[in-house]
Amino acid sequence: MERVYIGMGSNLADPADQLRSAVQALAQLPDSRLIGVSAFYQSDSLLPGQPRYTNAVAAIDSSLAPLDLLDALQAIELDQGRERQERWGPRTLDLDILLFGDRLIDEPRLKVPHYHMHARPFVLYPLAELAPASLKLSDGRTLAQLLDDCPFIGLERIPS
Repeated sequence: MERVYIGMGSNLADPADQLRSAVQALAQLPDSRLIGVSAFYQSDSLLPGQPRYTNAVAAIDSSLAPLDLLDALQAIELDQGRERQERWGPRTLDLDILLFGDRLIDEPRLKVPHYHMHARPFVLYPLAELAPASLKLSDGRTLAQLLDDCPFIGLERIPS
């Protein structure tokens, strides 16, 4: 099994409840075990005019192949009402594979580590609750270094 970190986000249909439901679904994934979930955080959308997002990170150990896990995560999104109408539009649920062990994955459907995670406090701070500060990304930077370069601005920790 490999440790996989999954970013979770929602800004529609009771976002905190969407994340709680997603955690329950992650706990039911085949050949996988839910290890932990970060606190929930709210932040403004990256695009103006959208509702605020609620984000968290989950850690699982999984023996699923990366694309099989991606398919399972997209099925969870669909089960929770996700409609893929526009790339950056509001969503009931977004589940992204942030890290998959120490793998570099460059497939048309999946890029790991997740692009731009290094610049997104709503990913890094929840991730830091679950992963060691010494965690190294493929470019050699540690999670601690990424956190130093990405201040805790615009985030609000909320009850999960």
